[in-house]
Amino acid sequence: MKKLALIAVLAFATVFSAGHLSAQTALKDVPKVRDGIIFVGMAYEISEQCSDIDARLFRGLNYLQSLRRHARDLGYSEAEIDAYIDDDDEKDRLEGIARAQLAQLGVVPGQEASYCTVGRAQMDANTRVGWLLR
Repeated sequence: MKKLALIAVLAFATVFSAGHLSAQTALKDVPKVRDGIIFVGMAYEISEQCSDIDARLFRGLNYLQSLRRHARDLGYSEAEIDAYIDDDDEKDRLEGIARAQLAQLGVVPGQEASYCTVGRAQMDANTRVGWLLR
């Protein structure tokens, strides 16, 4: 009986610690956070390159705060979140992904009309990127 109780305790501890370890996955590997930042970057780039489209500033800031809350809810500390936000290499990586996704959607760097076309299409489709634009 003691052996069974010990096995049960060890199994519980293993499951509990596995849950704790999953919260220690790198923030860059949390899809909701990573993709959310990419969407904000795409919307920002469109708003900067197309004079007819503006970013929804307060909506964007609220969305970024929701991503921060999500990371906290997953167990990340403020220090871990801030380290991720301040990581210049990660910023460059996400910017590259955002620009590649914009190119796949039809953006041509230096051609304002292409940014406007993609931005309007995103707004019409009510994508997360479009939701961040007006």
